[in-house]
Amino acid sequence: MLEKTYQPAEIEPRIHGEWEKAEAFKAGRPDRQGDAAEPFTIVIPPPNVTGSLHMGHALNNTLQDVLCRFERMRGKDVLWQPGTDHAGIATQMVVERQMMERQEPDRRAIGRDTFVEKVWTWKEESGGVIINQLKRLGASCDWSRERFTMDEGLSRAVLKVFVELYRAGLIYKDKRLVNWDPKFQTAISDLEVVQVDSQGSFKWDRDSEEAFDAAALDKALARDPSGHMYHFRYPLTQKVDGYDKDYIVVATTRPETMLGDSGVAVHPEDERYAALLAAKATVTLPLVGREIPIVADEYSDPEKGTGAVKITPAHDFNDFEVGKRHNLEQINILDEIAQLNENAPEAYRGLDRFIARKRIVADMDAAGLLEKIEPTSHTVPHGDRSNVVIEPWLTDQWYVNAAELAKDAVKAVEDGRTRFVPKNWEKTYFEWMRNIQPWCISRQLWWGHQIPAWYGPDGQVFVATDEGEALAEALTHYVQNGTLTTERADEIARAGTADALLKRDEDVLDTWFSSGLWPFSTLGWPDETPELQRYYPTNVLVTGFDIIFFWVARMMMMGLHFMKEVPFHDVYIHALVRDEKGQKMSKSKGNVMDPLGVIDSYGADALRFTLSAMAAQGRDIKLSTQRVEGYRNFATKLWNAARFAEMNECVRKFDFDPAALDETLNKWIVGETERASAAVTTGLEAYKFNEAATAAYEFVWGIFCDWYLELIKPILNGDDEEAKAETRACVAWVLDQILKMLHPFMPFITEELWAHMVEHGEKRTSLLTLSQWPKLSELQNAEADAEIGWVVALISEIRSVRSEMNIPAGAKIPLVITGADKAARERADRHEDTIGRLARLDSISFDATAPKGAAMIVVGETTAAIPLEGVIDMEAERRRLAKEIGEAQGNLDKMDAKLANPNFVAKAKPEAVEETRERKAELEGIIKRLTAALRRLEAA
Repeated sequence: MLEKTYQPAEIEPRIHGEWEKAEAFKAGRPDRQGDAAEPFTIVIPPPNVTGSLHMGHALNNTLQDVLCRFERMRGKDVLWQPGTDHAGIATQMVVERQMMERQEPDRRAIGRDTFVEKVWTWKEESGGVIINQLKRLGASCDWSRERFTMDEGLSRAVLKVFVELYRAGLIYKDKRLVNWDPKFQTAISDLEVVQVDSQGSFKWDRDSEEAFDAAALDKALARDPSGHMYHFRYPLTQKVDGYDKDYIVVATTRPETMLGDSGVAVHPEDERYAALLAAKATVTLPLVGREIPIVADEYSDPEKGTGAVKITPAHDFNDFEVGKRHNLEQINILDEIAQLNENAPEAYRGLDRFIARKRIVADMDAAGLLEKIEPTSHTVPHGDRSNVVIEPWLTDQWYVNAAELAKDAVKAVEDGRTRFVPKNWEKTYFEWMRNIQPWCISRQLWWGHQIPAWYGPDGQVFVATDEGEALAEALTHYVQNGTLTTERADEIARAGTADALLKRDEDVLDTWFSSGLWPFSTLGWPDETPELQRYYPTNVLVTGFDIIFFWVARMMMMGLHFMKEVPFHDVYIHALVRDEKGQKMSKSKGNVMDPLGVIDSYGADALRFTLSAMAAQGRDIKLSTQRVEGYRNFATKLWNAARFAEMNECVRKFDFDPAALDETLNKWIVGETERASAAVTTGLEAYKFNEAATAAYEFVWGIFCDWYLELIKPILNGDDEEAKAETRACVAWVLDQILKMLHPFMPFITEELWAHMVEHGEKRTSLLTLSQWPKLSELQNAEADAEIGWVVALISEIRSVRSEMNIPAGAKIPLVITGADKAARERADRHEDTIGRLARLDSISFDATAPKGAAMIVVGETTAAIPLEGVIDMEAERRRLAKEIGEAQGNLDKMDAKLANPNFVAKAKPEAVEETRERKAELEGIIKRLTAALRRLEAA
């Protein structure tokens, strides 16, 4: 017997153990090898080895699991490839923090090799916590195939890719601007940069009577070094006829960068500066004395400020491009920790950038060249882990020629070999790919794939898969150019080490480089493995929109280049999980929902079903514990339905045929089961998870539990043994189909019920997760649908009237069916007891006309009347309804006024606008319902 109450905390770990014991999720099961089963493959977006499950992970992995369980039940050979990412900067930071807490020497003191050993030790002891958390969620990965982006096989793949791309001219070294983190002293990707709003408070103008107060500015900058716009006068080197000043005013939020200026840009059509451009005027850079040109460039916006822009090619991404167009000097004035270097005037060398900022502003004022300072609101890039301001910094890095690799990746989406779902994300993909910049792949870290490049004494680079190969190339090179004699080369070769000649590049590769190979490296590439042959290309990638460029695009480029095939046919892009008000979850707002806490409170199935049911394409999920609690109640409803079936001896029959039934109710429910199964299947095939989940929910709760189980009670309690036996078997059969339909969404409770529902019936031949997905056809019966549909609709309408008219729940009322034909009379007679019981009627009668003072209802061709005289105070009820309609209309007018206000729609937070629209729709529904009730009364 099933326990009285559903206890997910007891069920879930036990069920997971049973799956693991049976190796239920293993790809290539004996019964699904070769032609016996079509392969279906998903690669998991590898979470950071340092990571812990958050709600975004929960959504992403729930949707993948729904697809994998669905296709596994459809008989496919499913491989859901799991693994974790080595997460270079995050992991290095965790271990360094641990060393600091233990008061151990820092990484530079112990050296690279010892530090990397420490990271591996940490990984083995503490890494991969998220894997066990994914198992708690119910993820049905083939855990026997778990990979790590720095395991031996994947490391070999990374080496091969780097060397081949280098030799093909697609990887090269260049001096360009990167996002530089001065705390970690490494380049970081755009994804690791967060924009932080900054708003200053200090204001000063040279035209005012007040003297510049450096101390007041220092105080403001101590709170936030950003948030101000500084306007400087740059003196013209020579006075220019036709221009009325001997200086030009430029503005900047980063005064210290002026020391690296190598030009001033104005728009070519800005008439204010036409004379300066015609004279090829220059300015003398204050505090430095360097003469720099004034150039014409459309980057300058005449509508912004003075229309003149200082150009610092070595410290601004836009300025870098302007500098290239005009051949301006690239002057780097910062070192790796954001202190001013030897290229700055001596007075500023060694100063922290923000100290230099204050000093430069004071010096510009002293020179009479500070025009004004204004508080401004702008975003400032910060490292997502270091929390320090990121600097665009000019440095030598390794790059991939992404523009060349992107060509085939763009074409593959254009011709439909890979499609995005929803399709609108293709536009985002194309915009990024068609404007792609060189991909910086080097990082100044110790944890990661060390770049396989070695440098000779003259700086010559040798890229090879290992040190021995690099040394052989170097020896050949230096013998040929005369640097080494043959004898010295032989001596170095015999020593067996490159240390005497070569020095290895200390940088490691960007984490995204190795994860870009994930769809094929995890299958054994570069070896031609059976898994690679069977499971590549994969079927679908499920991911978030924020990594379309960082991961999806790079997998497309790498897959097409090395495998000559797209890595996946479909890319399903899911939305964000927000809080119930539509705000982004963040620790600072205190609105983060911990999925593990939710699982502890409500069970994994309830969380999974909530996320699935709300995963509408292109719409963010507004998550609340109330929604999860609601679906926990749904699980309880299913549990109770199974207990009802068990108590009423509804057991499986081997020879049960749903197409050969006698009872109308049973004919109706098997037809409804077929419809529900088709709707769930169609939804999942189209990645419409919300529609599939909703179809299952409405069938299970709304049709099976609320109607069918209620309607069959007279049969189960009656004396017709044949009808009873058929109905019991039908209940068991429908429950089996329900468990199958719900299994992708709610795997734990369904697997538990699958095992328990056969204690007295036909035994199971497999776990539910390995059973066959429903394939139902030709079960719908028009006559049964019409008859039971009529009963359900009639009871529903009576219940609506009772609710709308405030008829007391305990009051039994009469029903008069007017002008009934023979079919309606026969239906009413057959189901009189059921209608009376479920609609709380004391009688059903027939008449040619409706009695006075009755509420009318229409069900198909049937018209019925509910006499209200003496049951309710009809006048009071009219007043109540009119009042509620008036109040709802007043609130609706307020919502309409808000939405008609362009300022509200343009300036309010998107979640506030969406909430207003939802409230408007809710009020319109209330008014419609109350108005219908009032019309019933007025017609009575």
